[in-house]
Amino acid sequence: MGVVWFLAGVVVVAGGVRVARHRAQAAADLSALAAARHALADPEAACRVAHDLARANGAALRNCVVHDGIVDVTVALQLTIPWPGPHTLTATARAGPV
Repeated sequence: MGVVWFLAGVVVVAGGVRVARHRAQAAADLSALAAARHALADPEAACRVAHDLARANGAALRNCVVHDGIVDVTVALQLTIPWPGPHTLTATARAGPV
């Protein structure tokens, strides 16, 4: 019975980590897309928009680079895993004009 409970716990933790990874990637993708709208007109505003959107999605903007209308964004999401403790997930995304 102990092994069954242990395996169930591992599955639950793995599922939580997977969901958090998808949240981090979604925050990076949305931040890059929002910033790309402003990349050509006002590159500084583009990174501010990316920062605000990442924060609204529960992540922190780690890096924002605008070059030639293309935005590269890196976000970090804090995750607390029961056994190992706190962990930081990072995700990157790139967006630009069509």
